[in-house]
Amino acid sequence: MINAIWLGLILIGIVISMFTGNVQAVTDSVISSSKTAVEIAIGLIGIMAFWLGLMKVAEEAGLVKALGRGLRPIMKRLFPEIPEDHPAVGSIVANVAANFFGLGNAATPLGIKAMQELQELNDNKEEASNAMVLFLAINTSSVTLISSSVIAYRAAANSANVTEIIAPTIIATAISTIVAVVSCKVLQKLPTFKRETVVKTDVAVGGDE
Repeated sequence: MINAIWLGLILIGIVISMFTGNVQAVTDSVISSSKTAVEIAIGLIGIMAFWLGLMKVAEEAGLVKALGRGLRPIMKRLFPEIPEDHPAVGSIVANVAANFFGLGNAATPLGIKAMQELQELNDNKEEASNAMVLFLAINTSSVTLISSSVIAYRAAANSANVTEIIAPTIIATAISTIVAVVSCKVLQKLPTFKRETVVKTDVAVGGDE
């Protein structure tokens, strides 16, 4: 779908440039933008390697696991329908902790694993459970301590102070996470969004009448 959208935008731009007589301007823009893209990508390598390396050190030092242990009591309250000893709890906590430290590469597989484990607990396989919806909302809005990618972009753009976005990022993501959690908790109680519990019964077939 994304590829189709991009192709459509490109074709629309070419057609419009032909009707407006700006074909040369579009060609020049493509060439200059391609050059800029390569320069930015190469400029990002160093700063991305630094921040991702720093976050990896934090992970190896046990900071991610420590945060996970601290988050576990909160997760129990947010996901009361998940058994306390279920593996899904650990995967959710690990995902949130990884996102907190900006470890997107580590958070992705943990998030997928958490969803798979939540699906095992889901009594209606055709619909997402409340826990799955809430986890997706938290994962999307996740509180972030250091956004290494944004810092890298700012460094590539020659920002005077690349790290000044840390505090605003923490505040913005904290607010977004609170809004996400509250919205999920409120909406799941409304009749329109309330899920019906699927009751499975075993029906015996055959036998003497």
